[in-house]
Amino acid sequence: MVSNVAPPEEQELITRAQLGDREAFAQLVESYWERLYRWLYHLTRDRHAAEDLTQESLLRAFTALTSFAPATRFQAWLFRIAHNAWVNANRVRQRVWQTFPEEVPDQAQGPVASAMSREALLALTKGVGRLPSEFRAAFLLRVEEDLSFREIAEVLQISEETARWRVFKARQKLMEVMEEHL
Repeated sequence: MVSNVAPPEEQELITRAQLGDREAFAQLVESYWERLYRWLYHLTRDRHAAEDLTQESLLRAFTALTSFAPATRFQAWLFRIAHNAWVNANRVRQRVWQTFPEEVPDQAQGPVASAMSREALLALTKGVGRLPSEFRAAFLLRVEEDLSFREIAEVLQISEETARWRVFKARQKLMEVMEEHL
């Protein structure tokens, strides 16, 4: 079961940041930057847009930090801000679509197994990229960020049941894509 409140050390950083301690907020940024960027990159498929949205989200979080309620999970609150930034950016400009990077870590396998692994990972990456954005957002929050369905619902402003359904449908679509690799 995922706890709704931040761990004590994170809660201390949040409290200090709310009191104006920029170093405490910098530590929070450091702990969330990569995860937030990765999620936004999967939504935008554009490294520069993801970086801009990550920076914008963290700046918005900093300016709204006094409104953060200690009884809520900071991660879900931060990802909600990022989701809003992404939605707003989509309203303002057309999306620039790029393919997912084809960088796959080389494993210590034979050339055939390695090629098959890379092919399967590439197929999965492309499959995730082809998911409708609402399914992709929910799926990545569940799989990469380990958010509960309730937290996903909060971030995406949908019902918990819709969050469950979107993750289920995303997994179902990915299983179809990966069928030949399984």
